[in-house]
Amino acid sequence: MSAPHPEDEKGRVLPFRQRKKPRADGPPPTPVEGLEKYTEDGTPDDYRQRMTNNVLALAFCLLLVAIGVWLANSIADLRKKQDCVLSGRRDCANVSAQPSGPK
Repeated sequence: MSAPHPEDEKGRVLPFRQRKKPRADGPPPTPVEGLEKYTEDGTPDDYRQRMTNNVLALAFCLLLVAIGVWLANSIADLRKKQDCVLSGRRDCANVSAQPSGPK
């Protein structure tokens, strides 16, 4: 077996074919035929309905985010309470007492 040449360490150069230039005498051919069925049928867009749908979609997404944040906070609070109880402590419950001032 012969020793490797330093040129072999750099890799090989692969020849690439040049792409053919499109003809300038007409439009380039489309890769998908029959796109006419997807064009508009002549009716104008209802922008008011579209904006209403966009606002409703945004409100739904914000509701999902709010529910996710609430759920994550609830799970984190539950985990803290479980860790406290499992460590053997007895004062794990949150006690909300109003401060009593002098009367």
